[in-house]
Amino acid sequence: MSPKLTIAYEAGSAPAAPTDSDDRIDALFAVAETRQRKTRRVVSALLRSLVYLGALITTAVLLFIVGYILVNGVPYLTPSLFAWEYTSDNVSLMPALVNTLLMAALSLALAVPVGVGSAIYLVEYAPRGSRFVQIVRTTTETLQGIPSIIYGLFGMLFFVTALHWNLSLMAGACTLAIMVLPVVMRTTEEALIAVPDAYREGGFGLGAGRLRTVFRCVLPSAVPGILGGVILALGRCVGEVAALIFTAGSIAQIPNFLEQGGMALFDSTRTLAVHMYVLASEGLHVNETYATAVVLLVMVVLLNLLATFAAKKMSKGNQDD
Repeated sequence: MSPKLTIAYEAGSAPAAPTDSDDRIDALFAVAETRQRKTRRVVSALLRSLVYLGALITTAVLLFIVGYILVNGVPYLTPSLFAWEYTSDNVSLMPALVNTLLMAALSLALAVPVGVGSAIYLVEYAPRGSRFVQIVRTTTETLQGIPSIIYGLFGMLFFVTALHWNLSLMAGACTLAIMVLPVVMRTTEEALIAVPDAYREGGFGLGAGRLRTVFRCVLPSAVPGILGGVILALGRCVGEVAALIFTAGSIAQIPNFLEQGGMALFDSTRTLAVHMYVLASEGLHVNETYATAVVLLVMVVLLNLLATFAAKKMSKGNQDD
């Protein structure tokens, strides 16, 4: 039935019988609807094919890179490569491996509390839609797009030169903390925004204050999203090269905390990514470079799996509570 007849019937003044013009209009509407339906099917099929093709290409590239690294690196994973002390003969990666873990842990220890606290203030305490919040979000998004070499130059000028920390573990960790802070902050903010307001209203209804409501009701629900940001920050800390060359140096030694105590934080160190860069630039130990890449790849995968497992455990525990 044509739209005119439908409106007429609803108004209670329908004509006795449809006319030829109404039949022609109905036919035109039917043809247009059939064409639109066919167009939607074609467009949907095309977009679906593009999505599948993109996923296939991405998976193929990932498998090729991983396979190439494993094929070229696994045969050269020798015991001398895991010696505790580095020499020019064994080019051991063990000091770089320990320094990578120390660098990532120290960087996250500096960035996560500041990033999570800033996100809590912006979402839970600052007036929604205020100009200050918009400026902070714009600044944070801008900082995410700055190249790592710029952070490295800033760290060299400020931490290494101005503060006289020299090339050290502490200078590199502070530089990495500044780099990953926008990532942690934005992901935490989005995770907090995704928490329903009913959780906050329920906490307030039970007589809890804002701080208690945030820590007991809101944060537990946002933990998986926060850990997702921490995983991204961890991957950037582990794989960073440009910023650490200017701030942490490239000396393959483990800081001696037993003898120097906290002053060992100001010793120059070398991470796995920097270790790979140094070996590749020298051109004398290319095979060991591929072996180091295998170890770095395995370490990143294990750290991501561990963080994902912790997020699932925390999410399950919150649901049980």
